[in-house]
Amino acid sequence: MEKEKSNGKIKVMIADDSPFMRMILKDIIDQQSDMELVAAAKDGLEAVELAIKYKPDVVTMDVEMPKLNGIEALKEIMKRSPTRVIMVSSLTEEGAEITLLALELGATDFVAKPSGSVSMGFRKMGPELAQKIRDAMKVSVSQLVYQRKPLAGLKMKSIVSGKVIVIGSSTGGPRSLDLVIPPLPKDFPAPILLVQHMPAGFTKSLAQRLDKISNLSVKEAENGDVLQPGCVYVAPGDYHMGIKHQDRKSTIYIDNKTEKINNVRPSVDYTLDKVAEIYKENTVAVILTGMGKDGSKGAFKVKFFKGIVIAESKETCVVYGMPKAVVDEGYADFVLPADKIPEKLVEII
Repeated sequence: MEKEKSNGKIKVMIADDSPFMRMILKDIIDQQSDMELVAAAKDGLEAVELAIKYKPDVVTMDVEMPKLNGIEALKEIMKRSPTRVIMVSSLTEEGAEITLLALELGATDFVAKPSGSVSMGFRKMGPELAQKIRDAMKVSVSQLVYQRKPLAGLKMKSIVSGKVIVIGSSTGGPRSLDLVIPPLPKDFPAPILLVQHMPAGFTKSLAQRLDKISNLSVKEAENGDVLQPGCVYVAPGDYHMGIKHQDRKSTIYIDNKTEKINNVRPSVDYTLDKVAEIYKENTVAVILTGMGKDGSKGAFKVKFFKGIVIAESKETCVVYGMPKAVVDEGYADFVLPADKIPEKLVEII
């Protein structure tokens, strides 16, 4: 939807590749008596074009979008038609480097989606987003451009020297995992975090079965587990799994407070989001068979930090959903049948 007249109201443009999120954002803007939606972009390239054409007062910009991601679109907008931009994404958590990069590139602020790329809970963020749009209007665009600094000071390198593997799987996962985990050698020099969509109670049995048939040590993850090479940590059912790095070691934490992401808990997007922040270019993501798109947003973050993404090819998938989403978005460095993935992991590591 596009309009040229704003009748003195704040002209807002939204950019999000999800039709559902665009509808929610439109509803939020429409409910504000002092705002008017002038354009809605479905990808980063269109966001740049519409920002130049309609010259909105404020743009809300998702980070993960096709054609141009939100960071690339922000760069182009600030170069070609400087505008106040608020980043709206599940990736823009306070302190995250992507957020810092966006702010350094000229974004005025950010709003974090409560969960997932298509967030059912985002409507409750409406008042916060509306206030941030109003606050953005107090910012001088010329000052935004003037204050931009070189990115040399932003540390994008990993603080961890070794690599880490994150595997995500759903429907048909146990069968593909049988082809991926057991062939790996006992001296495999990296830890593996495994996120299989399963209810509570089932993941412990999965870990025990894989442990019996594998060279590696496989266990259900617990709070405080220290990541060790040659070990596989399985996210417990109904818990997200993340990591923290301090005192020169990475430790696991499990989280059942954060809402479901992509309608699942554990979510591989959650794990990849946390791991990529620490391991950056040393992160290797493996997305196996499963319904839906869990893993796609995490794969975006891995690629942003120059890590490696492997997707299972259609020929061995029970459901070609999760890996297809990663391939379709252009994030996969390698697309391989499940039985060829162990060889590639050994080569990479």
